[in-house]
Amino acid sequence: MKRNTWIWVIAFILLAGVVYDHAQAGRIPVAAWVDKITGKAAEEEPSLTTMAAQYALKPGTPAPSFSLPGLDGSRYEVGGARDKVLLLNFWASWCDPCKEEAPDLVSLASRYQDSLDLYAVNVTLYDKLEQVEQFVKEYGYTFPVLLDEDEEIYRKFGGVAFPTNVLIDKDGIIRDVIVGTLAPDELEAKIKKWM
Repeated sequence: MKRNTWIWVIAFILLAGVVYDHAQAGRIPVAAWVDKITGKAAEEEPSLTTMAAQYALKPGTPAPSFSLPGLDGSRYEVGGARDKVLLLNFWASWCDPCKEEAPDLVSLASRYQDSLDLYAVNVTLYDKLEQVEQFVKEYGYTFPVLLDEDEEIYRKFGGVAFPTNVLIDKDGIIRDVIVGTLAPDELEAKIKKWM
């Protein structure tokens, strides 16, 4: 019987050593085990909506001013009062929801060209210029495509996911921040409210 006890002790020590080694290497979530043992609930990871709400600029606040180069070689300025409502669309060429919403953006820009500016802000830090150009050609973008090469503007607007649409009124005030896609008629209704 004594021999079995020593085998169990040695096995337990070896198992504890392996667990400790793996925990130190980050391969075992020790905090989750401790929470189960102590009965404490593990902290939940924040949802995308929670993160967006935490970091995004709030409706009713002035839009940050910025200047970015366009794919067409021009420079585009945003900030302060303007002649038209502005929709900033932060996107990337590999983003499937961006591909889904692209035809809707083209349609909106065409229908409301007299009262809406639409700037497609490609966060080029996460993209490749060749793929951006291919995307613009494939989806027939006729509105300006701006290049946020170092993610500075995306961060200024609190971006957490693609696409993110920011609706700015004629006075340069943010009126809505939309993370993800909306049905085309919902997006159109939000834009028309501020025209």
